[in-house]
Formats: sequence, structure tokens, C-alpha cells
Amino acid sequence: MLEFGVTLWLAPGMNIHRNPLCGRNFEYYSEDPLVAGLCAAADTRGVQKHAGVGTTIKHFAFNNQEDNRMHTNAHIGERAIREIYLKGFEIAVKQSQPLSIMTSYNLINGVHTANSFDLITAIARDEWGFAGIVMTDWGTTGGMEMEPDKTFRYGCSSAAGCIKAGNDLIMPGRIEDVEEIVASVEAKTPITLGDLQACAKRILRIIAQSRAYA
Repeated sequence: MLEFGVTLWLAPGMNIHRNPLCGRNFEYYSEDPLVAGLCAAADTRGVQKHAGVGTTIKHFAFNNQEDNRMHTNAHIGERAIREIYLKGFEIAVKQSQPLSIMTSYNLINGVHTANSFDLITAIARDEWGFAGIVMTDWGTTGGMEMEPDKTFRYGCSSAAGCIKAGNDLIMPGRIEDVEEIVASVEAKTPITLGDLQACAKRILRIIAQSRAYA
């Protein structure tokens, strides 16, 4: 990371191994959230002992399958959410404070994770004390459809919805996202200039901590 000027490592991946055929099992740790959380925390401490670089724990959260991962709606009860699917992330945040979290493509109980205020702000920031930035996975808001020849029940995340939820950075970003955000701020719905400034402030704080800034 230091050699190539990389500030945020887009890892570790730490979703639960629900099926041995999951396409991302090679980058996830375990079917056990305690193991996943402790491993991710240890990796993060190892990386972040070097000043100005950090990890991006992902995919937050409930990325349970590779097929149709951009449009899957995971229906999960709160107890399973907290005891299984989020527990590893909670451990990693509380023990190592990674610089970044990456949201997942899928929906959770009908809401895109990238647009979920409850997930990003109420839980990660307010409950766990996460102090870094939250970014989307690549193409969460559209423009990078993995299966363009198919029709899906659920669309993509909203760019303005990302800002409202506290998802600071939309990757890789496109002109349609900018236009949607600007129009939403001007209309003061669903986001305000203050919402946008809060995201910008968090990004600037991480930039100021980064080796790239130095």
C-alpha cells in the first residue's frame, strides 16, 4: 500500500459462509461471526499500525450469494441480524476502528443496504462508534449491471438515498449520480445541503489522516 500509494485496502471481506459454493468464500473468513470479527480486527490493526493507510471491511452486509448479488433481497429477523450477520462487523469496528466500510449491493428486508440509515448511521455510527467513511461497492447506483440481458424485480440504490443514509462515497461515481444529488439538494428532498456536507466532512477527515495528504 505504501509502495503504490494506496490509502484504503478494499478488504477484508467478512461475510458469513452460508453455502460452500458462494463465489466470495475465498475472501471471506468463516461461517462463525466471532472468528470473522476477530480475524478482520487483527488484519485491520496490522494494516493501520502504518500511519496513513487503512482497511475497508466489506460487504456491509448480508451479501449471502454471488449470483444476482446486485438485486437480492435478504429477509432476516433482527436477532439473526445482530447475532450472526452483523456481529463480525461489530467486533471489527469496536476492536480496530477500520478507516472505511463498504456496503453491499443487496437489499435487506426491502431496503438497499447502501440506502439504509438504520444500518449505516443508527447501528454502525451511533451504536458501535464507527468514525470512518462508508463507501458503496462499485456500480451500486447503476451503470455497471453484471447481467444486462436480464430483468430484475429490484432496481439499484439511489444516489441521494446513499447520502441520506450516511453512505459518504459513491463508487466509482457517474454524472447521473451527481445530477440526482444536486437536484435533491435543490429540492430539499430527500436530502439537504447539510446531509451532503456531513458526508463531505467525513471524507475530508479521512483524507487528512491519509498518507496521500501528507
